[in-house]
Amino acid sequence: MTDTGSFDASRFGLLTGIVDQQSYRRSVDRCREQAIVLPTFARLADPSTIPDDVTASLAGVDRNAADPRNLFRVHWYNDLDGGRTNLPEHVVLPAELTGVDSPIIVAFGNRFPMIGAHKVLAAYACLVPRVVTGQYDPTEHRAVWPSTGNYARGGVAISTLMGCRGVAVLPENMSRERFEWLEAWIANPDDIIRTPGSESNVKEIYDTCDDLSQDPANFILNQFTEFANHVGHHEVTGRALESLYLHHREANPDLRLAAFVAATGSGGTLAAGERLKSDHGARIVGVEALECPTMLYNGFGEHNIQGIGDKHISLIHNVTNMDGVVAVSDRACDELGMVFNTDEGRSYLTGDRDVDEAVVATLGDFGLSSICNVLACIKTARELGLGPDDALVTVATDGAEMYGSEREAMAAGRYATGFGSDEAAAAVDEHLVGADTSHVEMLDEAGRNRIFNLGYFTWVEQRGVELDDFEVRRDQGFWQGIQGMAPVWDAMIDEFNARTGVRSGS
Repeated sequence: MTDTGSFDASRFGLLTGIVDQQSYRRSVDRCREQAIVLPTFARLADPSTIPDDVTASLAGVDRNAADPRNLFRVHWYNDLDGGRTNLPEHVVLPAELTGVDSPIIVAFGNRFPMIGAHKVLAAYACLVPRVVTGQYDPTEHRAVWPSTGNYARGGVAISTLMGCRGVAVLPENMSRERFEWLEAWIANPDDIIRTPGSESNVKEIYDTCDDLSQDPANFILNQFTEFANHVGHHEVTGRALESLYLHHREANPDLRLAAFVAATGSGGTLAAGERLKSDHGARIVGVEALECPTMLYNGFGEHNIQGIGDKHISLIHNVTNMDGVVAVSDRACDELGMVFNTDEGRSYLTGDRDVDEAVVATLGDFGLSSICNVLACIKTARELGLGPDDALVTVATDGAEMYGSEREAMAAGRYATGFGSDEAAAAVDEHLVGADTSHVEMLDEAGRNRIFNLGYFTWVEQRGVELDDFEVRRDQGFWQGIQGMAPVWDAMIDEFNARTGVRSGS
């Protein structure tokens, strides 16, 4: 790891040695008893390197089962049946749908196991370094996962597979489907902690975790401060998205990677853009809700694009390497969710809009934040004047299956008189065809520093992060050092597995 200046790595779990031998031994014993083998970041980045005996054993394991072998499915190369693909499943959205000539490549996050969202990768990335360095003891600690939904679900899934007890902390007004999933996975109802509000009430989650942290048995894994979240996406998601770009460049040698676009949330997913920028020159564009435009306008408010965060700048967000910011409205995501997931909406797209049926069939793979990412890609393409040889890449964090209750609310509210082709046309005309360059800012140094400085109020004044630990994050050398930790942790994972003595395919 390169020099990180005065940064206190120990405060954020970024350790490369065993700090508690007793905890470490108990973790080894637990994994031996429960036949748990931990995949390395490298194997999740390139699943073709997963041992053949593991691959063979997965054939008989349901992708949604609480089986530790499903740890080897925490990558982008799955299909919906649990099989492994040669290329991450995705769709390239055409101009007939988006209104822009630039191809928009969208990777499907709902192919991830257990939770149907890529946040399960972030959860694994955050917990495994804590285990193999002896910081986390599964026999003494409860893993507490604060989130607005998918990360908490991912944390509970990963905790279960790794022989740990997981606790979900999330706002009480998140989608019903999130809570139904948690209730099916968590045996003790006390391990589902509902905080006030909804997507926009992150501070209330932090406050609850402050209370929980008074009990030393509670180990808080806050995705907004866990730099391993950044490392996991840099290594695994970045390589997966690179493979999609290179695949499509084979068919069009002139294709360039113009931008990686993703909602900010914890900032973890944006780390994939770091690799795409350094290796392929892609711009990194962060996305937020127009109803709470923190980065764009230093604003506040409330939105319901579940999973994209707001009101603060994440500690693990490398703001000074970001190239643009786009805000997308809550209403646009809700209304297009109706278009993409109703017979009337899909008929309008294939008929009036002449969108290929195969493309329309994939739109159910887009949850609310996924639609947000797509709309931001369209606005970015228009702002930059991109053409058919300029690809944009993004992720569909989760699928529409997590938001049936939200569509029910739309049907009972805004569309109480019915949703048909006229309503679908109005939504498409306003939010897709009508997506313009308003609420878009391409950043210069002053803009990056302005956004970076906003984090001071959350992390230094409110959360007590040392000023030196906050400031060192302006330096790209710091981030490059963080990104170099994966091989070190992989060596520790291999050593940990060797000590358990568990065969990979058992």
